[in-house]
Amino acid sequence: MTALAGEAAAAPARAKRPSFARRNPALVVSGGLLGLIIVLVVVLPFFLPDPEAIDPVQRLLPPSLDHLMGTDRYGRDLFSRWASAGRVSIGMTLLITVCAVSIGTFIGLVAGYFTRVGRVIMRVVDAWMAFPSIILAIVFGVVIGPGMTSELIAVTIIFTPYTARIIRSRVLGLATRTYVKAARVSGMGPWKTLAVHILPNTLPLAVVQCVLLSAGAMLIDGSLSFLGLGISPPTATWGNMVSDGRVYLQEHPTMVLFPGLAIALFVFLLNVAGASLRTFVDPRAKLLFAQQRRRGRAGGR
Repeated sequence: MTALAGEAAAAPARAKRPSFARRNPALVVSGGLLGLIIVLVVVLPFFLPDPEAIDPVQRLLPPSLDHLMGTDRYGRDLFSRWASAGRVSIGMTLLITVCAVSIGTFIGLVAGYFTRVGRVIMRVVDAWMAFPSIILAIVFGVVIGPGMTSELIAVTIIFTPYTARIIRSRVLGLATRTYVKAARVSGMGPWKTLAVHILPNTLPLAVVQCVLLSAGAMLIDGSLSFLGLGISPPTATWGNMVSDGRVYLQEHPTMVLFPGLAIALFVFLLNVAGASLRTFVDPRAKLLFAQQRRRGRAGGR
């Protein structure tokens, strides 16, 4: 009877617990909108006209039912180019982020576990992070030259140190845990210890870093494309669409407006999703956020 009464009392408590969506509304909304944008830019190009089809008779038309975003100076449909450019820009952003986070995670694991080597590595990382990312990206773009491969290499090198520093700080804390010490005492090798006990505990942080770095990668990609140092025409990206439309900004502002808004919205949603995901994954960030919210409520009273 006592056990049944305890279960009956616990049932309402479990029922009152809010759902994941209610506990993380910003993460759900931003993640849903990001997913919708990605689906649109992946699926729409299959149902739209050729983004490279030139029609001089239709050049510089305003938005209409036939051309939802108008046409450019060559008569190309801007909506088709917008969707195709989104596929390229988002794909490039994801590729850069995955490469940077993967390499940075490996460097962070090594620097955090092998402390002597780590001190040397982190001095190099600190010196590298002292330079502004956009300046380094422009320098690499000038030295290596424009193109998809050169942009991938340049931006990956720029963003790798940020992940390495964050992962190293996490590994330094994990290396002092009891189960890691027990693995060492049992004779487990350092690389196996990293793979079995430490790497799985750093993966959630690496996922958060992927989301946050994607916002920076999108901005860098757009900036390089705008300056002609990234992916070059005729391949459309949101950045080089803004660059092409700036000449006609007064007469046809939509040529700049739609790709510019796409970059801004995508970066904003990535930042919101990254911040929300961090509070969900990292207990310390969640505690800090809860304390800030309580202080805000107390101040409002």
